[in-house]
Amino acid sequence: MKVLLCQDVENLGWYGDVVEVKQGYARNYLIPQCIATAPSEAKIKAMAEEKASRAAERQKVSEKLQVLAERVEGAEVVIAAKVNEQGHLFGSVSEKDIATNLADQGFEVTDKNVKLSEHIKEVGEHEVTLKFVGDIAASIKVTIVAEGGQPEQDVEVADESAEETTE
Repeated sequence: MKVLLCQDVENLGWYGDVVEVKQGYARNYLIPQCIATAPSEAKIKAMAEEKASRAAERQKVSEKLQVLAERVEGAEVVIAAKVNEQGHLFGSVSEKDIATNLADQGFEVTDKNVKLSEHIKEVGEHEVTLKFVGDIAASIKVTIVAEGGQPEQDVEVADESAEETTE
């Protein structure tokens, strides 16, 4: 069934495109949600100007993201986390942790841009892909290091400093 898109739909098409979809998808989701409508010449002509302006805007955003991808390519992220003796993390490092670290470095990256097959749970270096729009992507290196000192060592240091202050 052919429908005219009234919104941009990821992996389907852009505003004003006439696309072929399964009848159930159109009747049960796209049309009731006002995401698409039945195509007609009048509707297509009415959307033409808005479609052109949206295409120009997408092009600008795409160029901006391309520049960002080139800037962030090869960047290094170092995250300190609590680990056990075997080098396994207590918890894990997620997309949000990596995006926050990149944002602190001045890159405009969100956690939706960071693509991990699964959360990082081990100390070491890991290659991570940042996916922006379409085929625009970048690769970064994420290094997970142990937080400074074991808990027992921290307690001993605190006890020694307390003894020095009492003397």
